[in-house]
Amino acid sequence: MSRIIVIGAGVGGLAAAIRLAGAGHDVEVHERSGVAGGKLGGYERDGFRFDTGPSLLTLPQVFTDLELSLPLEPLDPVVRHFFPDGTVLDSSSNHRVFTDRIAQSLGAPAAADWERFWRRAARIWRASWRSVLRHPVTPATLAGLSWRLTDLAAIAPGRTLRHLGQRYFDDPRLRLLLDRYATYAGTDPRRAPAALAAIPYAELAFGGWYLPGGLTTLAAAMVARCEALGVRLVFDSEVTGIATSGGRATGVHAASGFRPADVIVSDVDALTLYRDLLPTPSRLPALTDRSLAGFVLLLGVRGETPGLAHHNVFFPPYYDAEFDAIFGGASRRARPADHPTIFVTRPADPAVHPPGCESWFVLVNAPRHGTAWSAVDWRRPGLADAYAEHILRLLARAGVDVRDRLLFLETRTPADLAATTAAPGGAIYGTTGGLLRPPNQGPLPNLHLVGGSAHPGGGLPLVTLSAEIAATQIDPA
Repeated sequence: MSRIIVIGAGVGGLAAAIRLAGAGHDVEVHERSGVAGGKLGGYERDGFRFDTGPSLLTLPQVFTDLELSLPLEPLDPVVRHFFPDGTVLDSSSNHRVFTDRIAQSLGAPAAADWERFWRRAARIWRASWRSVLRHPVTPATLAGLSWRLTDLAAIAPGRTLRHLGQRYFDDPRLRLLLDRYATYAGTDPRRAPAALAAIPYAELAFGGWYLPGGLTTLAAAMVARCEALGVRLVFDSEVTGIATSGGRATGVHAASGFRPADVIVSDVDALTLYRDLLPTPSRLPALTDRSLAGFVLLLGVRGETPGLAHHNVFFPPYYDAEFDAIFGGASRRARPADHPTIFVTRPADPAVHPPGCESWFVLVNAPRHGTAWSAVDWRRPGLADAYAEHILRLLARAGVDVRDRLLFLETRTPADLAATTAAPGGAIYGTTGGLLRPPNQGPLPNLHLVGGSAHPGGGLPLVTLSAEIAATQIDPA
């Protein structure tokens, strides 16, 4: 039995703790804040409850081994899409139903194009699941992948998600729909690898799900499972450094003092780990571009809003302008997009709002917080309030005006996310390096990485898979 310390009680850290305790290890989790869940956050006010992080659960099968009690509710539509020309398209986890909806909304040729794309997406998914998502990615495993010619052809290294959309779709609305999945990984579809086509396949083949009471109940279920397995959860205990001796980690310096360990699992951002926690800061592995951030509105709305689903996406008239603004470039500084894609979550769940009201979570992609050319100082006085008003005007222009029904409005900027979750710059998904994110095996033989900044990436299912990969690298008790 090894004494294992997990740094951070995000979903990746909790999943690792559950697996390792279940394997017979002595596990202790140190969390800098007073609550578990990391970016899977929540907020309550005046009888309203909001998920402030993930609001859609996909790939529920990855949670099966954790033995959680999750009362999953399927969503149909998974997402309602509002296009600039007024077209509305509801996605569905039933492939035939979704194809029929595409035919009805966009026409038979678009439905035929989706069928062709779906076959390719299925190949990408199978290759990703078999060769990438559940295994460490190292030079050796990448070399092995190169010998699986069918997998390599499906994943299409060197091709972008944008290129895939242009190849398969004549209808620009389907191209918009596919482009949006790049933001699930925090990146620009013009740069995102074509392999990200596995994301819409996973969402639509295995369904989108909701947890009554909000997705923060997932964190509560994981905490309960940890406690049942004897994991010690230590809150308000920030880890400030990792001690080493003889080329191995020997423990952590935490708020409660030095805690010895045989193995350490880090669920903090890889940038923070390499830059701040190791005694000799190591250069972060190559190709670790930072993901985009998000600007959030939490709205208490009086009355009901017909025409909206649980999840809704309002596309802008010119998508590329959004990414040009968010990521900046050699000749332009990053800035909030003038007309971003607007994602609105409006649960019908009576547990999250008073009778006759609605809880709205509104998210737009945003530049990271900071003072660099590729970031925005979200602490600038008046910026958050002005941008919130701008987003509400855009929603009104799209036909959804709630300004005269607001009971309250609160904002969450990238600077707020950076402060509450120790995510540098408020990057939602940490890193966006495709197959070359920081590996789950750290620079020390008994140091392992989980979470969205490590392989295989961000989002609830992927950080849970990162914990599975890391756990398999640690000998059983």
